[in-house]
Amino acid sequence: MSGTPRFLTLADVAEVLNTSSAQVYALVRRGELPAIKIGGRGQWRVEASVLENFIGDMYSQTKAFVADHPFVEAESNPAPAATPDAS
Repeated sequence: MSGTPRFLTLADVAEVLNTSSAQVYALVRRGELPAIKIGGRGQWRVEASVLENFIGDMYSQTKAFVADHPFVEAESNPAPAATPDAS
């Protein structure tokens, strides 16, 4: 067995994703990040392999988003604004 734990706490997941535990909890509660609830106090755990799959899925979703929403640089010489007619 490797030195990496099979299951991670939400705080561990937050550290890996460089986000807050509250954000990870929201991902779990919305069903975006699969997790299990264990013990009498209902502590959440995310399997390390599930987290890796989630990260891969986020890369795929981001790639699709970028393809559907290309970044367009602002024109360097925009047309001058029309001025009201003084007549």
